[in-house]
Amino acid sequence: MSELDAEDAKLVTLARSVRARNSADEGAAVRDTDGRTYNASTVSLPSLRLTALQAAVAAAVSSGAEGLEAAAVVTESDTIDVESLSAVRDLTANGPVFRANAAGEVVETVA
Repeated sequence: MSELDAEDAKLVTLARSVRARNSADEGAAVRDTDGRTYNASTVSLPSLRLTALQAAVAAAVSSGAEGLEAAAVVTESDTIDVESLSAVRDLTANGPVFRANAAGEVVETVA
């Protein structure tokens, strides 16, 4: 995470933490335009399915966030799925979305 500034590295750390704590497929964290952070893991219920990024965006919006500065997702997937990226893009047109592996190494940045 050496290429990330401290605030972006914090997002990756939060995403890793929530993923591990919940033994989830993915963990995600977002930072709103006021500097507040929100994290979430994959939600997989019989009546509700959300990717980790969708859940983190939903947490931010339900707390009053009107925009995002950046997002991070920790996943073993080779890509950030369209649904997750769309949720982030609803609140920021060009904020970076960092994809990291389980070790917290950023393997992709989507601008």
